[in-house]
Amino acid sequence: MSTIVVCPNCKTEFEPTAAIAQSVRDDMAKEYNQKWVENSRQKEEQFKKEREQLLKQQQEKEQQWQQQQQDLANKASEEKKAMEAQLKKELEQKVGADFENKLKLLEDANKTNQAKLAEAREKEMDFLKKMQELQTREQEMEIQMQRRLLDERNKLAEQVKKEEEEKNKLRDTEFEMKLKERDKQLDDQRKLIEEMKRKSEQGSMQLQGEVQELALEHMLRYAFPFDLVSEVGKGVRGADCIQTVRNSFGQECGKIIFESKRTKDFSEDWVEKLKADMRVLGADVAVIVTQAMPKDMPGFGERNGVWICTFGEARSLVHVLRDAVIKVYNAAKSQEGKGDKMALLYHYLVSTEFSEQWSAIREGFMGMKISIQKERDAMEKLWKAREKQLEKVLLNAAHIKGSIEGIAGMDVDLNLLSEGDNGYLLE
Repeated sequence: MSTIVVCPNCKTEFEPTAAIAQSVRDDMAKEYNQKWVENSRQKEEQFKKEREQLLKQQQEKEQQWQQQQQDLANKASEEKKAMEAQLKKELEQKVGADFENKLKLLEDANKTNQAKLAEAREKEMDFLKKMQELQTREQEMEIQMQRRLLDERNKLAEQVKKEEEEKNKLRDTEFEMKLKERDKQLDDQRKLIEEMKRKSEQGSMQLQGEVQELALEHMLRYAFPFDLVSEVGKGVRGADCIQTVRNSFGQECGKIIFESKRTKDFSEDWVEKLKADMRVLGADVAVIVTQAMPKDMPGFGERNGVWICTFGEARSLVHVLRDAVIKVYNAAKSQEGKGDKMALLYHYLVSTEFSEQWSAIREGFMGMKISIQKERDAMEKLWKAREKQLEKVLLNAAHIKGSIEGIAGMDVDLNLLSEGDNGYLLE
């Protein structure tokens, strides 16, 4: 049962049992602390005493152990001295008897040691040799590996180079073939010209004409391999050669007849005769290949429906005429039944397109001629300039010569020009 007490001073109400319990608690704690401190102090003093006793016991034991060690050392020293004296005496007694045996033993041991040493040296030499051989083998193997690597690299590089060369060759094949084809054409033309020159020097006019006919046929067959080139036999009325023009599909587009002439003078009768042959053979175009051109025709051209050219101009002219024949055939084919083939061909030959093509060919020839003339004029101008410079040098040399001769007299040989050189060369 709780009892509440009121403080007479501050009038504060409190329960006395709690205050008493706290007071009792404080007293008990204080008493416990005092006892714990006293017990701790007692235990500490007791620990110090025990520690001092242990230290004393340890010191006593250490002193006893040191004394024992000293006694043992003294005893061992005495025993050692006694043993040394006894051994000395025994050695002195046995040294005389055992000296020879010991010497022999030492010699045997020495020989054995030397044999072992020699054997050890041999083994060491063998080991060093084997080590050297191993190092040499390793170096050789490394060198062989490097050589193999280098060979493999070289082989790989050569293979890559070959592949690149093959690729380049494949790229350049078409260009090389074209060059070889052009070279072959030039060689064939050169051979033809040489053959014509040789036969022209050896044979008569008729033989020379036949040579030109053969050369013309060969040139047409080589330049136009898809066309049919046939010769007209001797004694048969007609042209010397007939070219049947074919397109890329093998279709016959028309005929071009050729008359080959190799004489000094041109005859107008050839034109009428070839026109008649053209009508008989049903040809589309007629061409006279002649060495002697008409007086009023410095270059190839057309006269009364017949084309006239030299042998050197024949190939270019045939290219143009053949292209015209094929175009006329294609136009007629597309408009078959609407007009006459010869009329279409005639319209094409008098058309602006054909005129422009022919003008382009003429301009090319004229351009080459003008270029040659310009080069000739430039060289003549250069020669004139050098001639003036030389005259100036010779004039100054003559002045110097006259001045020296006027001073030194004629006794001094100062001929600057050699005799017989017309005054153009100095000595």
